Parts: sequence; structure tokens; C-alpha cells
Amino acid sequence: MRYTATYDLMETMRNTNQWLGATAAAFGNYPAVAALPNPWFEWLAAWGEVTERSFARMVAKPDWGIYTVVGADGRDHVVSVEKLVERPFGDLIHFKVQGRDPKPRRVLLVAPMSGHYATLLRSTVSSLLPDAEVYITDWHNARDIPASLGKFDIEDYTLYLVEFMRALGPDINVIAVCQPAPLTLAATAYLAELDPEAQPQTLTLIGGPIDPDVAATDVTDFGRRVTMGQLEEMAIQRVGAKYKGVGRQVYPGLLQLAGFMSMNAETHSNAFTNQISKVMKGKAGDHDKHNKFYDEYLAVMDMTAEFYLSTVERIFKNREIARNEFVVNGHRVDIGKITDVAIKTVEGSKDDITAPGQCAAALPLCTGVPEEKKAGYIEIGAGHYGIFAGKSWRNHIRPLVLEFIDQNAGAHAEQAKKKRAAKARGKPALKAV
Repeated sequence: MRYTATYDLMETMRNTNQWLGATAAAFGNYPAVAALPNPWFEWLAAWGEVTERSFARMVAKPDWGIYTVVGADGRDHVVSVEKLVERPFGDLIHFKVQGRDPKPRRVLLVAPMSGHYATLLRSTVSSLLPDAEVYITDWHNARDIPASLGKFDIEDYTLYLVEFMRALGPDINVIAVCQPAPLTLAATAYLAELDPEAQPQTLTLIGGPIDPDVAATDVTDFGRRVTMGQLEEMAIQRVGAKYKGVGRQVYPGLLQLAGFMSMNAETHSNAFTNQISKVMKGKAGDHDKHNKFYDEYLAVMDMTAEFYLSTVERIFKNREIARNEFVVNGHRVDIGKITDVAIKTVEGSKDDITAPGQCAAALPLCTGVPEEKKAGYIEIGAGHYGIFAGKSWRNHIRPLVLEFIDQNAGAHAEQAKKKRAAKARGKPALKAV
């Protein structure tokens, strides 16, 4: 399937369905139709509205939609999104709160590159903003990156994280959500060995597959059942001429979305059926629960083929992180070299993507970290999404993570002060990767 034609065929199907939805909505809402009252026309208009919106969202990157935050003074402060480090495959951005003194807590959210944009963590960012300076990795859609800019695999991803951590300083508190947890652990170990004064202050790993074999799920079983040759043949396509990344081999977002939805096909089918009914009755809103969820869920991005394939082969099949044999840029990373970072893992008891135990496997790997600087937590009754963005995150996990950060605050303050002073004097504060 590694052809431009198959990529363009999927885009043609998406575009056609979007057009059919728009046409149906226009026809069902045609003024003359009102003279012939018929529920079929109402259903047609509702189906068209829901269909057009759904297929249009699949190729649009959502906005962050975080405009203000209430400060300690009780006033609304405007939030602006600023790029601190710009790179071809992803940027480091800062949610700057205007008119507010910088918060002593500094948090870097490492967003997953697993089909959705970093905006999937919008509610996580919003919940942290009142109490911290928040930074996040904003990964780019591979279809928009010219093939001339080269590859991007899990080693490149890890080196991006190394660069971002160095740029923020050793007093940063890193929170990795889901897919990037093993690579964030590797990036921390890379710094611990080659630039120990740049290690982050704390590292919180949420629902990440450090050792996928600890507890099997449908995701890990799929990785075992399919060979790399089969996976490459089934999943990889070349970007069509419509986009800047024409010719680049990718795992298309539309193909990923089909996989996501097939896992809970009945649930999604019922949700769309109910939404059509609500539109017919005039009970649906532009920002109702359904639209808020699916506007984000349906917005998918392409991954570079080499990133997807290397993730499956090296993280899931070969378990290089779990076996502490991960290599970055020719250098074997030793997780045991991490010595001065407080580490916490968070899992959900009902997580069907990263089952309990997979993430906690990071703690015994960190042999150089004192036991009193390690912590593990399981949220009873929580699924995958809930541990970083749902009610479980808001009510239980977020307060625990902030408490963990505060317990280890100041550990790297002196190092951070020296690095910033050196940078202010114009001396090179960061080592080259």
C-alpha cells in the first residue's frame, strides 16, 4: 500500500463524504421543503450537518482555545501561545499568562505523537495553568513537512526532548503522557549520563508503555501478532500532491482514525445516531458535549513511517526500554544513570490501552534513584483518558502530581540559577546534542 494513489483515495473519500454532508444539509434546509412538512427532510438536514462537520474536522488542526486564566488577584489574565524552540517536526511552546508574575512551578508536558495533535491535552494544560508555568511539545503533521527535511524516528524524538529539556533548565518538572513515556525516560537517562546538570527536577510518567509485556492489551497483542513486513505493507502510504510533504512515507491519520473507531465501533455509532436525533430536535449546540469531544477526536495527523515502525519494533516487540538496551545516536542509554530526578508513575486500573504495570515498570529500572524519590500510583476505576484529562485527573491525580512536584521543589534551583546566569552573560549554557 506504499503508494500515493492509496493516500489520495482516502482523502478523496473523506472529501466526498464532507461534500455529501454539506449537500444533504443544504437540501434538507431548502426553504421550499418547509412547505412540505416531512420528518425525512429534517433527518436529512441533521444527518448532513453532523456528517459535514465530522469529515471536515479530520483535516483541521484544532485551536488551543485557552484564552484567559484567573490569577491570584481574581482577574482574568490573557494567555498567549509562544514558541520557544522551533524545529521541523515539532516545537516547544509556552502558555504565557500576561500580567502575572512567573510561577515557581514549571511544567513541561510531553504530548504523545500517536495520531492526535497535542491539543488532546488541552484540558490538562488548562488545569495546570492557574498553578504553574506550562510548556508543551507541539508535534507537527508529517504530511505538511517536506520530504527534503529528512527522517524522524524515535531516536530523533528522544533528541528533541533532550533539546527541549536543556532549553528549559534543570528546574523543569516533566510530565509525559502515554506514548512518549518510555522515550522521555530515555531522554532523561541520556542527559543524566552526558549532561547530568541538565536533568529535570521531577519526572512523572502517566499511562506509558515502559514494558508492554507486563500486562497484555489489544494494543500489545496486535504488535505481537503482526510482522514488521505486514505492518509496513498494511499501514504505510506516501503523501499525495495536495500537501507539502508529497512523497513522504507516513502512517496516515485517516487510517489511524479508522483503527481507533473500530475498537469501539458500537459506542461511536450510537454517539453519532444520538447526535443526529438531537440536531433534529434542536437540542444540539455548536459546543455541546458530543461536538467538543469529536472535534478533537476526529482531528488526526499523519506520523512519519519511520517513527511508527520504529516504535512498534523497538518499544513493543524488542522492548529496548524495558530491557535497558535503547540506543540513541549510536549511544546506549543506561536508565540506571539517572540519579538526581524524582520519578512518579501514574496508572488507571481500567486502562485498556496501557494496562496497570506497564508504566510502573519504570521504577525498578531507575536503580540509581533513591527509593524515597520514587512513587507509584494507581487510580481505581479510571480508564486511559481519565488519568490525564478526565475527572480522575482533575479530582485526584492532578493534586497528587502537584504535591509531588512541591515535595521536590528547589532540588535543582542552584543549577538552574547558574545556567541562566551563564546564558544571560552570553556564554553557551547548552551543550550540543
